Amino acid sequence: MKKFQIGIMGSAADLNYSKEALACAKKLGQLIAQSGHILVYGAEKAYSSLSTNAAIAASKNGGITVGITYGKDKNIYGDFCPTVLIPCGLEIGGGREYTLILTCDIIIAIGGGSGTLTEMAIAYQANIPIITINKYPGWAKKLSNKYIDKRHRLKCLGVNTPEEALNLALKILQERSDKNENSKC
Repeated sequence: MKKFQIGIMGSAADLNYSKEALACAKKLGQLIAQSGHILVYGAEKAYSSLSTNAAIAASKNGGITVGITYGKDKNIYGDFCPTVLIPCGLEIGGGREYTLILTCDIIIAIGGGSGTLTEMAIAYQANIPIITINKYPGWAKKLSNKYIDKRHRLKCLGVNTPEEALNLALKILQERSDKNENSKC
């Protein structure tokens, strides 16, 4: 079975996300681990995030996690270490986000501020599918079931639960994989 690289993007702790959004992120991380796929996220240096909590939950459930951090060192917030930590040498606010998003086969966004918006825009430009959990305030909810611009490259597909998000992600990825049977990666 091919292991898909599923990116989780979402609000940083300084946006004061809800306990419900936190529970959603943790459940999503757990489900990705149980599905046998890889969780990719932006490993932060100064604070926690929904993405970090999803990665922690994935790790606790035996999953593989890949953290992309900015700068040149491996110092990240908290005591959690992903399976693979990649300091990309780029800064936050555009540089790191390119490496993060291009590492993903698909992204799932929860809530989100300007960083999540940047990540969604990069995914859109790169034709990487975007799923939004549309229950929590932020860019994921604002862009749920909408195109980012008039080019109509791909729609941000909105769902309500982590289970729906993962099921839709796997369906999209399998369809794309079937179309590209000759691709090794």
